[in-house]
Amino acid sequence: SKYGKYKCTVKLLKNTLLESTMKRISILFAIVFFVSSQLQAQQFQQLLDNKTRDLLHEALSGELAKEHVIQITRHHRIQGSRGYRDAANYVLEQLRSFGFSESDAYIESFKSDGIVTYQTWQSPSGWDIESAELRMIEPYEERIVGYPEIAMSVITYSNAGDETAELVWVGAGTSDSDYAGKDVKDKFVLATGYGGNVHRLAVLKYGAKAVVCYLDDDRAAEYPDMLAYTGMWPRTEELDRVTFGFNLTNRQGEKLKNLLLSGQKVVVHGRVSGIGLESYFMDVVVAHIRGSEFPDEELVYSAHLDHPKESANDNASGSAAILDMARALNELIENGRLERPKRSLRFIWVPEYYGTMAYVDAHPEMVGPEYGGSFLANINMDMVGENQEIIHTQMYSTRTPSSIPSVLNDVVANMVEMVSNMDIRTPRGSLSKFNYAIVPYTGGSDHNMFIDRKIPGVMFGHTPDYTHHTSEDTPDKVDPVELERTEIIAAGTMLYLANLDEPQAIDLANLTAANSFYYLGEAARRANRLITTSSLSNILEAWLEALLILEHEAVWQQQSISSILYFNNEEMTRETIASLTANIDQLLNTFLRNLRISVESNGVSVSDYPKFSIDTRVPVRLTRGPLASGIPENRLDPADAAWYNSSDFTLTGNRRFELHNFINGTLNVTSIRSALSAEYGPVPIEVVTRYIEDLIKAGVVRWK
Repeated sequence: SKYGKYKCTVKLLKNTLLESTMKRISILFAIVFFVSSQLQAQQFQQLLDNKTRDLLHEALSGELAKEHVIQITRHHRIQGSRGYRDAANYVLEQLRSFGFSESDAYIESFKSDGIVTYQTWQSPSGWDIESAELRMIEPYEERIVGYPEIAMSVITYSNAGDETAELVWVGAGTSDSDYAGKDVKDKFVLATGYGGNVHRLAVLKYGAKAVVCYLDDDRAAEYPDMLAYTGMWPRTEELDRVTFGFNLTNRQGEKLKNLLLSGQKVVVHGRVSGIGLESYFMDVVVAHIRGSEFPDEELVYSAHLDHPKESANDNASGSAAILDMARALNELIENGRLERPKRSLRFIWVPEYYGTMAYVDAHPEMVGPEYGGSFLANINMDMVGENQEIIHTQMYSTRTPSSIPSVLNDVVANMVEMVSNMDIRTPRGSLSKFNYAIVPYTGGSDHNMFIDRKIPGVMFGHTPDYTHHTSEDTPDKVDPVELERTEIIAAGTMLYLANLDEPQAIDLANLTAANSFYYLGEAARRANRLITTSSLSNILEAWLEALLILEHEAVWQQQSISSILYFNNEEMTRETIASLTANIDQLLNTFLRNLRISVESNGVSVSDYPKFSIDTRVPVRLTRGPLASGIPENRLDPADAAWYNSSDFTLTGNRRFELHNFINGTLNVTSIRSALSAEYGPVPIEVVTRYIEDLIKAGVVRWK
C-alpha cells in the first residue's frame, strides 16, 4: 500500500502467473527492472553502516594528506634514483611516527641498473645528477634553463656531459624522414618529439651530441610556459652511449626554432654534472595492518611514489592518500574505536610498473584465488587529488576487465555513491560538487600488475588533466576535499570486504545481482543492435557474434556474484548466490529467445548459421605479470614487426592486455577470440591467431 502507484504493476504480475513459463519469466524480469529502477531513484541504500562511515569521515584527513603531497613533491622521484629513495624514506618515517613497527612497515629494495630484468620488464638504470644548464652562445648569449630549479628541464636518465655545438631543427625528430638531408652529427638537435625517442635517433643513430625538446601540442598553445616530462629510458645495449638532453617550454622552443628558420646560426652550450646513469635500487615501501581472523587473506592498496619534482597529483596525491589512510586506520584500531579488520590490509608505495613488477616477482604468493592465492582485492590510487574547480576534471573509478569479474566493482560503486551524498568540506578545500564516473576497465597504472595475477584490481584517478606529466602539476592544484573523498571510498570498500558477514553478504549478493541484470540487459541491447543493423546476407554472422556477447556476459555476471564467496562462504550466502546465478540463466534464455525471433523475422533460420573451424590449440604463458611494452614486436624480425604498425593490426593496448589475461592454459585460440570479441566487439580470428603465434616466437608463450 505504501507504493500505491505500483498497484497496476502488481496486478499485472499476478495475472502473468497463469501464462506460460517463458512468458512469465520475461514479464517478471521486465517488472523487476521497472520497480527496482523506480525504487533506486527514490532511495539510495549504502552498504557501509553509518557508524563506520562517520568514523572514517572524522579520522581521514584530506588536509593532512595534502601536507604529505607538499613534502613528497620536494623530491625528484625518478625511478631508481637517490631522489626517489629520499621520498621512500619520508614515507617510512611517517609510518614509524604513526606507530607502525619495524615488522609492519619497511622497505624492500630491488636492483635497478638497466640490465637486470623482472620477468619481461628491464629495470630502469639508476640515476643521479647534481646540476645542469642549457645556454645559448650565438647569435647572442642567454641562459635558457637550469637544474635543479626546474627539475623537469633535464631529460631523465641523461648522462653527465659538457658540450658546445650548433643547433639543428629536425621537426618531431622521431622518424628517419625527419633527418633526411640534415647533417646533425656532432650537433645539438631541436625537436618536438618525446625526448627518449628523439635521442634514440638523433644521438644513437645519426651521431648528434645531445637533444633539446619542447612541448608542441594543444596544451602548449594555451600554456606556452609549460614544459613536459620526458625520459631517455635507455635499453640495456644503449646504456654506454647515452648522452644528455633538455626539455623546454613551447615559448622557449619556438624562439629557438624561429631563429633557425630565419637563417641564423644558433650555437648552444649544454652541461649536466653528477653521476648520471649508475647501478642503484628501486625501493618499495610496505605497511601492514594484520587481520584478526584471516590474516593470510589480504586486500592491497597501491600507489606509485615516483615521478619528477613536482608531480603533485601524479602521483604524490595517491601516495599521500594511502599514507593518510594507513595513519587513520591504524590509529582508530589502536585506540579501540574501530575493530581490527578480520582480513589484513597491505599498503605499498612503488616505482610505477617497474618496481611493482619487481615486487610481485619477488612474492610469488601474491596471487588471487583463481591461482590458489589469498590476495582478494587491489585499489590503486593514481592521480586522486585534482582540484576540480581548477583542473575542470572528473574523478573516475575503473571496473575490473571481463577476464576477472568481481564484486569489488559493485562495492566501489556503492561507496562512490555514498560519498557523493556526504557533505565533505575542509578549510582549504574546494566547494565543488563531487563529479565522478564509474568507467569500464582501462589500464595505465599499477592495478594491471594485480589483475594479471588474478587479483581483482581497480584504479581511482582523474581525467582529463592538462597538467599531466608537465611542470604545471603542482601542489596548488591538489584539493584536500577530493583527497578525503577518495580516501573514504577506498577505506570504506576494503573495510567492508575485510569484515563481510553473512547478512552483509546476502545484501551484497542482491545488489550485485541487480547490477548484473542491468549489465546483461545492456549486453542484450548491444547484441540486438548487431542483428538489426546487419544486412540480410550477414545476419547469421551477426547472430553468432550476438550469441557470444550474451553468453559471455551471463558467465561474467554469474562469476561477479559468485566472487562474494571469497569473502563469505556461509550456508545462506551460498544458497542466495546459487539462486541469483540461476536467475541469470533464466534471463539469458529470455534474451536469446528474443534475439532468435529478431533474426528469424527476416525469413532466416538460425539453424542455418555458418559452420566455422575451431582452433583447438591452447596457449600457455611462460612469464608472470603483464608483458612489457613492445612485446612481441621488438623481439621479431623487422618484416614481422612491421605488421604492428599497419592498419591490419587492430588490438589496442587494453585489448592486448586482456588477450594476454585470457591465456590461462585452458582456453583455446578460438575461445580466446570469442571472449575478447564479446568484451570489445568482433576481433578477426586471424589477428588473434597471429598475435598469439608472435608471442610464441617472442618466447613468452608456448603451446600446451
